[in-house]
This record gives sequence, C-alpha cells and structure tokens, in this order.
Amino acid sequence: MRHSNHKYIYILFLSLVFSASCKKDFKEYNPSGITDANVFTTPVGFETVVNAAYSYTRWWYGKEYGFNISEMGTDIWTSGGSDSWPDLTNYQNLQSNQEALDAEWTHFYAAINLCNAGINRIEGSGLSAEFQKTRRAELKFLRAFYYWHIVETWGGVHLSTTETTGIQTVANKTPVEKFYDLIFEDLNEASQNLPVTTPDYGRATKPAAEAFLARMYLTRGKNQEAADLAKKVISDYGFQLEKSYADLWKMDNMTNKEIIWAVNYSTNLLLNDKSDPVLYPGGHNRGSSNAHLFFTMRYDQLPGMVRDIANGRPFNSYMPTLFLLNLYNEEFDSRYNGSFKTVWYANQTDASKRPAGMALGDTAIFCTKYEIPDNVEATKKYRIYDKSKNYNTDGSTKEKVYCISLKKFDDPTRNNVTQIESARDAYVIRLAEMYLIAAEAEMNLGHLDVAATYVNELRTRAALPDHVADMQITPGDINLDFILDERAREFAGEQIRWFDLKRTGKLISRTKLGNPDAGQFIQQYHLVRPIPQAQIDAVTNKAEFTQNPNYK
Repeated sequence: MRHSNHKYIYILFLSLVFSASCKKDFKEYNPSGITDANVFTTPVGFETVVNAAYSYTRWWYGKEYGFNISEMGTDIWTSGGSDSWPDLTNYQNLQSNQEALDAEWTHFYAAINLCNAGINRIEGSGLSAEFQKTRRAELKFLRAFYYWHIVETWGGVHLSTTETTGIQTVANKTPVEKFYDLIFEDLNEASQNLPVTTPDYGRATKPAAEAFLARMYLTRGKNQEAADLAKKVISDYGFQLEKSYADLWKMDNMTNKEIIWAVNYSTNLLLNDKSDPVLYPGGHNRGSSNAHLFFTMRYDQLPGMVRDIANGRPFNSYMPTLFLLNLYNEEFDSRYNGSFKTVWYANQTDASKRPAGMALGDTAIFCTKYEIPDNVEATKKYRIYDKSKNYNTDGSTKEKVYCISLKKFDDPTRNNVTQIESARDAYVIRLAEMYLIAAEAEMNLGHLDVAATYVNELRTRAALPDHVADMQITPGDINLDFILDERAREFAGEQIRWFDLKRTGKLISRTKLGNPDAGQFIQQYHLVRPIPQAQIDAVTNKAEFTQNPNYK
C-alpha cells in the first residue's frame, strides 16, 4: 500500500521489479521486456522480485530518514546545527506532513506489497521446491521486519497479506496485537526454513530470523522465549563478539563474526541506486550508505582545519546529549573512545591559515564533556569546546555546530571530500544485542544473577586493558534503567534507541531526563507517529481510517 501524488493507494509492481536490489554478492539481473507474468512465473524473474524486496531496507538503514525516526527524539541524541527535521528530533510541531515519515510509510508499504505478491505467487515461479521454501522464508522474514517498523512507528494501521494490483482507496485499522500475530507466524516459519548460512551476504538466515524473533519476544513481554532464543543464537552458530569494540567499525572488517544480519551496500557505488527514479527520488535518500554524514561536526570551519577524507563530510545533523556522554566511564570503558571523536588535528597546509605556532598534525580542536578552566584554556593554541560551551546547566544544548562527534560510521575509504556515498554496511542485529536481550529477559523473570552474567560478558569485551574487574557489575546493579544505560553505551547511533525506549515504557521519562531539548515537548501521544496526510487524504473510508490522536 502506498499513496501517490494523485492520492491513490497503489503499487507499481513493474517499476519495483526494474529496481531490483543490488546486494553485494547477489547475482545482478536486469531483464529486458519484463512483464508481470514473466517476473512471477520464471525462476530468474522471481529471483529479481526477492532481491527487490530486500532493497527497501535501504530506505531506513544507513539513511537520514531512518536515523531521524529511530535514534532522535530520545534521551541520547538531539539536533545538531543542520538537523533536517527538528520536528522529529524534538517533537516540536510534529504533524502529518512530515517528510521522513511520509517516505518511510510509502516505501515500507511498497515493500510489504512486494512480499505479499511473492509469498502468494511463489508456487508458480518455476523455482525448485527447495528454493521455493528458502525464498518464501526470506519473504516472510522481510514482511515481518517491515511490519515491525510500521506497527511500532504508527501503531495499529493498515495490515494486509494479499497483494494490491491496482488502485485501492480503502484502508483498515488493525489492532497492534494482530500485527504481532502475523510477525510471530512469519518469523517462526522463516526460522524453520531459512539456511543457517548463505553465500550471498545480506540475505536472511536462520540465526538472523531467530535473533529478530528474540527481539520481538522481548518487545511483547514473552521473556522466557526471548531468553531461550537469544541464548540459542549466542551458542549455536559460531558468532563471536569482536575482541575490540573499535574494530567493529573498521571499513575492512564489516563482515566480522559479530554481525548476525546487516543491510549491505556495494563497494561499487554505481550499484547503490543513487539516481534510481523509483527507489531514490529525493535529495535526502542519496543512495548508498549516508551514515558517515550526519554525526560529524563542522570541523572545517575552524582555524587549522580544512575538509578532508579522513575527517569526513560534516553535515552536522545530530549531536550527543550530555546525558549520553556521561553514561560512559572512559577510564574503564573502551566504548567511549571507540564511539566518539573528541580531537581534530591540524591539516591546513597553508601556515598562514593556522593559528600562530600550530604545526601540521598538532591539535586544532578539542571537544570534551568536562569543564576546562578558563585560565587553562587561555594557554592553548587550539579551540576548545567544553561542557559549558556546548550545554546549559540543565543539559539542554547551547553550541550545536562544534561538538563531540560520533565516529562509528566514518568512512576514510571514500574517493573524495565531497562524496556522500559510502559502502559501509548498516548493522541491523549484532551478537551483542543477544547478550542484552538475554539479560533483560532474565531480569524480567527475576533471575538477576543470570542477567548480570550476560551483561558482564559484554562489559568484559568493552573493558580497557587491565580494567576488566572495574567493568564488572553485580546482580544488585541490574534494573531496567541500567539495562537501558548499557544499551545506550553499546548501540548509540545504531537505529534502535527509540524502539528500545518505547518497548520498555521509558520513552517519555527517559527523554525528559536526558534530553531537555525534546523533553519539553514530548507527550504521551508521541508514542506513535502521525500517519502521512497524503495517506489520510487518499482513503475513501475516512471515518474508519483516521489520523492518530492529537496530530493534524
């Protein structure tokens, strides 16, 4: 289901199939003279349908739309100097004409429709029985994946398991529980029929389905099932926590053994759909991965610095809250320096444009979550942005352009300083999440000692040399806020935070606690987002399909 500029709900199957996914290791096929019939009734054509169904994950993961919806408006991130959608980030005047929400609604329902078509037509595909079982399981996994994003973002909206082949002007309002009934049904079938491994990196696998199912069990309060399945994924498939947290983010280490499932982007940037008129028509979805752009401050505006590949192209969309920065004890925990950039070194080759006495390679900018005394700051050649420059006493933001930057998604392999595309994969599920799912589920079951054991496994990996003991916790430390703090330390920026806070009933209280910029505006009704106005306008059953409460 999607809306058009003509305010109809429809799907253009052929245009979707022409835009088949360009997964790194998937075999590329761009058929000539393709029709609806030979797409769904030939093995090669049907493979194109399945690949296309994956491609819509790229509308969310590694993209600005998805970051604004899934990380912003929480306790750990706020607007930087160039936030495209502060209404999403801070809830101020969030309404139904919101661009990012409109785009995700449109394309996730397009993805759902493609999955429905594939699931219901696979028996006529000409694929062997074994391939039918696998591809059907992939489509089931993807349908559950897309519907989870939809139901958590918008609540009980339109649910369908049949394809739309023409104009549809009637939409339903389906209870959230029905969405989850389908999600569990699809994921159980997927986990039973997907292969344990795949030579086509990026396809769904049995452990990916089980890991996502563990997340869904936790979301719906099925704690024993969540714990059991998370432990199974930890123990049964050979996944391993990367020894160094910082190494997780190296461009030459993206397929490491900690990654259970990722949305992968081609190293051939021409295959990443930048100019595709169907999949990437807008300026904000710039093709390929864009994660490297949004968390980098405007270092190139300061003395001693010019824009270069190593430091990145600074869109300066988001900045960390002081609350997030203070969650880390960087004396013990490697995840602080593994996640954030605090120092920039002079790269301006023209000495006349550097401060007096500053040589190439000297510190040019230092950002810190601590306060630097004025008399100390006065002795430094470099610029300092400390706690009082970036944040007010209540934790709200002051200076948004020059600040500590998230560096997880940096890409020093780009070809030039203006390049916005990156081949960086977007990690959707890491093994680390299974440890924290097991811990949270065991906590909810009253097994605090078991929960602490799983948390300590993760904190051991995070510990700096000789500080493993300092990082260990006791069962008495375990509570829901501690788990959420730990998830923030581990997954900051990884497009899961908004869902974590909503799942635990902590979105409002934690946002008010950690993010005064958004906390002053967030209300109970923000637990779901506004349905795009174009969708509301498109339906003819307006009395049934109404806008979510309190939105205009």
